[in-house]
Amino acid sequence: MKATVAPLGKRILRSDLFQTIAARVLFSYLWLAFRTNRPVAGSQDLAEIAQREGPLIIALWHGQQMLVQFTRPAGEKVAGLVSRSADAEINARVLLLSGNEVVRGSGGRVRAATERKGGVKALIALRNALRRGRHVVMIADISKGAPRQAGEGIVRLAKISGRPIVPLALATSRHHIVEKAWDRMTINLPFGRRCVKIGAPIRVSRDADEAALESARQAVTAGLDQVTKDAYEAVESKG
Repeated sequence: MKATVAPLGKRILRSDLFQTIAARVLFSYLWLAFRTNRPVAGSQDLAEIAQREGPLIIALWHGQQMLVQFTRPAGEKVAGLVSRSADAEINARVLLLSGNEVVRGSGGRVRAATERKGGVKALIALRNALRRGRHVVMIADISKGAPRQAGEGIVRLAKISGRPIVPLALATSRHHIVEKAWDRMTINLPFGRRCVKIGAPIRVSRDADEAALESARQAVTAGLDQVTKDAYEAVESKG
């Protein structure tokens, strides 16, 4: 009996009906959480830098991305990179419900691992999205890898596309941290304050060598750490 329960449960969780309903429920909750968290003084507008620098490669940390789809500039499309795993299907559907595009693949690891996970194809698809004038959202650190350390994929995308990377963080004053999750996933709660912080653009030359790519990778890590710190300090301040 036990041998058949798990496969049955997995089939239900991965069924189109379940994932459609779950995605709509999650999207509705996220929209509510975003709308009921009022922006604090100093919260930045992605549209301003997008107008000057776009199309952009928007870098995020794992576990901090729940509400970011609602920050896209009005009237503009964003392409988001989502894992090819079946478990990520609900996330992909939420992005589509938000009016964004989805690219499936893994772009964070070093070249050998990236190729095994379809990362090369994903990076090409993201580059093509940038060429079409889309902004691209990419989680900088690697799933179940080193948390809060940018991977190689995002800087390689900047190299092949010629587009700047902008570190971005969105924090809410009311949130729950899943302590047991490898990325300490943050669940944003409604009825608080929110703040968006955006770092200075990071550019990677088309002829960048491995040392330059490593320097850019470290800059993305430092930039994301800084905007994350600034965003949380802003929502925690009583001033």
